[in-house]
Amino acid sequence: MSTRKSNLEDLAILGGTPSFQNKVHVGTPNLGNKTRFLERMEKLYQSRWLTNNGPFVQELESRIAEKLGVAHCIAMCNGTVALEIAIRACGLSGEVLVPSFTFIATAHALQWQQITPVFVDIREEDCTMDPEKLERLITPNTTGIIGVHLWGRPCQTEKIEAIAKKHRLKVIYDAAQAFLSSHQGRMIGSFGSAEVFSFHATKFFNTFEGGAVLTNDDALASKIRLMKNFGFSGYDRVIYLGTNGKMNEASAAMGLTLLEEIDSLLFANRENYETYRKCLTSIPGLRLLSYSEQEPFCNYQYITILLDEARTHFHRDHLLAVLHSENILARRYFYPGCHRMEPYRSYFPNAHLLLPLTEQMAQQVLVLPTGSIMTTSDIESICHIIRFVLQHPEAIKSRVAEWTRWEQNAFLKT
Repeated sequence: MSTRKSNLEDLAILGGTPSFQNKVHVGTPNLGNKTRFLERMEKLYQSRWLTNNGPFVQELESRIAEKLGVAHCIAMCNGTVALEIAIRACGLSGEVLVPSFTFIATAHALQWQQITPVFVDIREEDCTMDPEKLERLITPNTTGIIGVHLWGRPCQTEKIEAIAKKHRLKVIYDAAQAFLSSHQGRMIGSFGSAEVFSFHATKFFNTFEGGAVLTNDDALASKIRLMKNFGFSGYDRVIYLGTNGKMNEASAAMGLTLLEEIDSLLFANRENYETYRKCLTSIPGLRLLSYSEQEPFCNYQYITILLDEARTHFHRDHLLAVLHSENILARRYFYPGCHRMEPYRSYFPNAHLLLPLTEQMAQQVLVLPTGSIMTTSDIESICHIIRFVLQHPEAIKSRVAEWTRWEQNAFLKT
């Protein structure tokens, strides 16, 4: 339940009551039908098959592969381990080109295996890797490229793969945010040597915690299946170096339950996006990243706005503070960029000189709450606050710094 603001004094940051009684998150988990999930849990209890490639995992892999039109889906315990295994299975080493404007796990999955991430700048249109900046960073030590599909929007796969083919590089895609989205009519999951999904609880489709590698390469799929289960090819037979990346049966049961309701979840995301688009039009200095109307499939999972301070006279972080005070927990994705986080900040102290658009977007992007629990009224209230605040920037600025300091101190105490 939310309340509308009509005067400056109504804003929580200026002493008013927060618009939302409970905190509203960017990614509140979808839970699916409780009865159907508990039925699966009963079967799990009866069988006592909790992990190790059980029937729920096998069914989930089969259904996802079929839905995406990909030969192989290998379910994993989480998206990061899935990406690490895909990187190792593809034989990447030395240097790998990757955007800095991504979740830190993309870079960590490389560095964790002593592979150097070389950060590439992004495109202003959609914040994905800029192929025009890619080729100049290739060196004799480059072995691959990791493209990132961002916020349900595909990156420039054709250009990336053309460059990779020219230089004989492997291509993997971090598709953590792009489940059930398409690119030029082709489902994401079938590009490159492999694509990696996250099914973390904050994703619109989740398995509590989980992920998967999708590939059309039979040999690569066989290798990944060995690697995610310690290299076992039989009961007592280990033929390859591996680790434990397996998804458990309870996680797969949640995934199967949500798959049964996936159309309604996608519909809710689309409706939320359309409401935001209607309510946030014609605000000077604010741009809502749009989704392609030409694509037959899109998850509409993220509501992403960019705030141009030169035109709004209000910094993105000031708006973030106002929204947080209203219990609207918007997020700065992907602030401040991997290159400004450790250990990369120490390894590459001058990386920002090659990443001007990454630097710019890291200061402008804000992701707003959406998901199946959001109502049209909730979204209209959020948009009303944003519009109201941007109409009175000077009157609010003086209180924002005070709130930001308080919030940071409160966070440090938790």
